[in-house]
Amino acid sequence: MTLKPQKIRWTELAQLAESMRARAYAPYSNYRVGSVLIARKDAAGQNEVFVGANVENASYGLCACAERNAVAAAVLAGMKELVGLVVATEGPRPAAPCGMCRQVLAEFAKDLPIALVVGGKIVDRTSLAELLPRMFNGAHLDEAKVHGAAKKGARAKKS
Repeated sequence: MTLKPQKIRWTELAQLAESMRARAYAPYSNYRVGSVLIARKDAAGQNEVFVGANVENASYGLCACAERNAVAAAVLAGMKELVGLVVATEGPRPAAPCGMCRQVLAEFAKDLPIALVVGGKIVDRTSLAELLPRMFNGAHLDEAKVHGAAKKGARAKKS
């Protein structure tokens, strides 16, 4: 039996993200965020959904965003190919993932469709590439290693 790739049900996921927002722990900012991350489960195109909510701490630097919590859940389940993200925030204007979350998402996806939700409804769509142009990723480190090795080899020849 051949499985057809799953279609992402954005409207349903928007409602799920909103329900995750209600579970957030945000006693300091009172700004609750919920997220739903879709990750590729297998080569047949089957997906799995991972949820997250922001969890604050009295020491703000220790707060964990909803998006990063969802990414961590996906990675712990062995899935590293991200195919979509839904983020639900307080209104009236939707908020996109913060810079730290954008960089974490970039570790697993060069581009990613992102739906922004307020009140359980998608009010804006964007992408990771749009939010984080010229992103830093592992390719930069690989290129630097090659460049460094070539430079070292050139210096050795001059000696």
